[in-house]
Amino acid sequence: MATAVALLSAVSSLAQADASADLEVESYVLPIGSVTPSLEELQSEDGMERLRDIARNAEPIAQLPYETVGSAASYAPLADKQSRTAPVDSPAAPTPMITAPEPARTMTLDECKQGLGTTNKFYFTSRFAACSGASFVQTWYVNGRPSGASMFNVRVVGTIAKNSRTINFTYYFTEMETQGTTEAPAMKIGTKGKMPNSWPSTVRYTRGGNMPGTKTFAELKAQRTFNETVNAKPGQGSGGTTDLIEAIYQPSITITPPPNATMTGDLKGDLFFLPPRWDAAKYLANSTGGGNPDRRGAASFAYIGMLSYSTKVGAEERAEAQHIKTAFTKPEDTKPYMSAKKVPGQEPKEPLHRTVSQARNDDNRKASVKQCKRYWGDNYTQGGALDCDEYPFAATYEGAAEHDYDQDARKFNFSVKPIPKDDNRAGGNLLRSFYSKNRILDGMGDGFIVKIVS
Repeated sequence: MATAVALLSAVSSLAQADASADLEVESYVLPIGSVTPSLEELQSEDGMERLRDIARNAEPIAQLPYETVGSAASYAPLADKQSRTAPVDSPAAPTPMITAPEPARTMTLDECKQGLGTTNKFYFTSRFAACSGASFVQTWYVNGRPSGASMFNVRVVGTIAKNSRTINFTYYFTEMETQGTTEAPAMKIGTKGKMPNSWPSTVRYTRGGNMPGTKTFAELKAQRTFNETVNAKPGQGSGGTTDLIEAIYQPSITITPPPNATMTGDLKGDLFFLPPRWDAAKYLANSTGGGNPDRRGAASFAYIGMLSYSTKVGAEERAEAQHIKTAFTKPEDTKPYMSAKKVPGQEPKEPLHRTVSQARNDDNRKASVKQCKRYWGDNYTQGGALDCDEYPFAATYEGAAEHDYDQDARKFNFSVKPIPKDDNRAGGNLLRSFYSKNRILDGMGDGFIVKIVS
């Protein structure tokens, strides 16, 4: 067996073969790095059947990432497993005020390759830098017998600059290789960035770049990379507190065989990419666009955010991180007592949701302070040295007062603990800066989780 990327580059044209030969092509779209039989194995009795089994058993390409949030999450099936993400490190902590690190906004082809590896369909380093890809594999037959194999990989990297409404999708055609006798260089490959759905449906987009349309295998091997940009002006969104536009962006590859060949199998491959969105709101960064109303707000990908807290010695938020870790790993040791307590925010399927309602934030704080006084007494602050720390955070819909707003919510499904005031405030600064830098939206259509770095 050989990986798809390891096919040899020995090209031999069927133009040199008998012109009356019956030329057929069988095409497959597989996850990046799929292990496929070599040409020698394909020419054996069971080699082609093994290739077909690989294709049948592969997870479908046209899916959305496991962590998709918002309207797009109901558009199509989500991937069966979590996407690969960049390692979570402890936050940068410049004094005197700790802030969340700046999210990544660039990604190279090599970073995408390493991130996707051989088994992952989606890779993210932030809500502003992500990639996906697929392998396209063809088996060539002359008079019913395998004579050659060809392949190419397509990776698409999406990036968004800070405070920008323009999303840049960079396409990479790589590992374009042939083995044995094929007419692959003359095979036509069409590339298109489709947007099959938008919320609202009336949104108009501005698109640019140098998308190639339809090129031959040989032409794309020479060109190798190109890009498309997509922008949506503010004022077209769903209204309310957030001018929000959501969409699906779907790179689509079609394959057309040379005129003297017939093709069966996967004649096209739709790669679901992260669903893009555009927002503008008073509570989010770049709310004025620097005086240009067409530049208000920014774009991001509708993907669960990840907030990092550190329990390492010297971390300014250490006591809060330790409190959250206990709530995650030993909820029975937290207050208030609740049978089978499981606080949200630990995994993408049960995220936290930001609230910008000052009234709800205040109610969450009152409910948490009430529990601190219940378990540690009225002097739980020890003369002002401690604060009542709560998780989930007061600035989320899952805060301590959630049951007062939603009778179906589990009562006391939160944790409180008096911790040093400086640690609590450092944790609050991290949360607020994380909200701002990662464009966390108000409401249940967005979400984030908390990672504890030890």
